This record gives sequence, C-alpha cells and structure tokens, in this order.
Amino acid sequence: MASIRSALSSVVSQAAQDGPGAALVTVAEGRFFSNGLDIEWVGTSRTRLAELIDALRPVVADLLALPMPTVAAITGHASAGGFLLALCHDYRVMRADRGVLYMSEVDLGFPLPPYFVALLRAKITAAQALRDVVLRGTRIRAPQAKEMGIVDVVCPGAPETAAEALMLAEQLAARKWDGAVYSSIRISMFPDACMSVGIVQESDEEKARNFASRL
Repeated sequence: MASIRSALSSVVSQAAQDGPGAALVTVAEGRFFSNGLDIEWVGTSRTRLAELIDALRPVVADLLALPMPTVAAITGHASAGGFLLALCHDYRVMRADRGVLYMSEVDLGFPLPPYFVALLRAKITAAQALRDVVLRGTRIRAPQAKEMGIVDVVCPGAPETAAEALMLAEQLAARKWDGAVYSSIRISMFPDACMSVGIVQESDEEKARNFASRL
C-alpha cells in the first residue's frame, strides 16, 4: 500500500510538470487484480486487521482526490479490499473469461469498515446490486457486473482489457481537463465517501473564490 501511494504521488508530480492531459490506468499481472488485505497475516488479530484497514484508507483517499481521470483494468479477481480498490476508479474495464468481483466480508465474518460502506454506496447505486454485493457475498463475473452498473466495459481476456483501458484513458486525457477542477468535481459527486476517508471539501465561499480565479 505504501508503494501504491508512492506511485500515485509520482503520477501527480509528473502530471503537474507535463500540464493538462493526464489519466491513470491501474492494471495487474497474474491471476488477481487484487485479492485485498492479507487476511493470512491478520490471522485472529483484530489489531493487525485494524492496522491494514487504516493503511488502506489513505490509498482510497489518494485515488478519490487524484487530479485526473482514472481507469481500472480488472484483469483478474478483485476481492474485498481489491474490489474496493477497483471502485475507487472513475471507470472499470473487466475481462469476461476469468475473474470475479467479490466482497467477502460477510462470508469471512468481518464487519465492513465505515469507509468501505460509504464507497460501496457511492459507486453501486442500484439497491439490489448493493444488497447482493454486501449482504449475499455474490461472486460477480464481468457480464453481470456490467448489467449491475459496476463495470463499464467487458472484454474477452486480459490483453484486450488492458488495451481497452489504455484506449479509454487516452481518450479522456485528450480532453486536457484541468486536474484540480476534475478532482474537485469528483469529490463533490461523492461527498460521503470522500469525507469518510478524510478528504475535506471546499466551502461554498472557497469554491466561489477558486472559480472566479479561473475566469
């Protein structure tokens, strides 16, 4: 998680140097997009579990506040915290031939952290879909995930998924949006989720001043 934060920081720094026209694609290698927190390391220790949950929160915050469009290329299983990681992105592209989305907490007997719930509610807007994800622990394959509105594009396999995600990111980057404005709009779209991970929204007065300064 520390290395992810470091990579995201590098992306932001590079985008600041290059100027408008950036986008982020997150892709994985191998069988998993992300299998979430290391439950084997946690064992029966609630303290270790709390440490990992606390360590993941700023990763979520970084992605929600990132000053550019973001695309997750889900090339394998995305479980629990890994599923959450995918949901942090603006767009999700998923392979059809392998991999599931799975929020495993109900099956493992772990309560969902409040910021998990806030993000799930923000990104899975259909009530029945949210119920099946959270309360049934449904393992969702790509076509079903698209029907539920969780993913945007379904591709045949991993190479096509990565290529589609990159193409989408290039299209978004070509719009050359102002990164600070893009981030501000995203934060305003998901206020509860952003607040749950410590992102403080601008006041109305601050928004007005910042808007006026860009005119």
